[in-house]
Amino acid sequence: MSTENANDKSVEGKEKRHGACLGIIQPVQDALYVLSGKWKLPIIISLTFGNKRFSEMAKEIPKITDRMLSKELRELEMNQLIKRTVYDSIPVIVEYSLTDHGKSLSPVIDVLYQWGKEHRQKII
Repeated sequence: MSTENANDKSVEGKEKRHGACLGIIQPVQDALYVLSGKWKLPIIISLTFGNKRFSEMAKEIPKITDRMLSKELRELEMNQLIKRTVYDSIPVIVEYSLTDHGKSLSPVIDVLYQWGKEHRQKII
């Protein structure tokens, strides 16, 4: 994000800044749309510690209902952030894991974690 032309008062300069601003806003909105809500990031964080079955995640994530966990897992799978694997066994075992695309969120989560710790210290 460059502010190279921040002092440019011309119409052309304003149009460039407007375009640059929109160029940043759209991808951020896309990311927030995919990760929106209270539960998607906790689910992804849970899976960063290894593959999990539904019941394991339900126990790890405080206050999430089974219905909400199921809904969020479907959406994360649809967005190719997690993979659902069904093992042909008796009883049937279903396991969830992060895809490479889901693992690519690790630096984002690290930055959010650090910011959240610093923010909490600042406001408390």
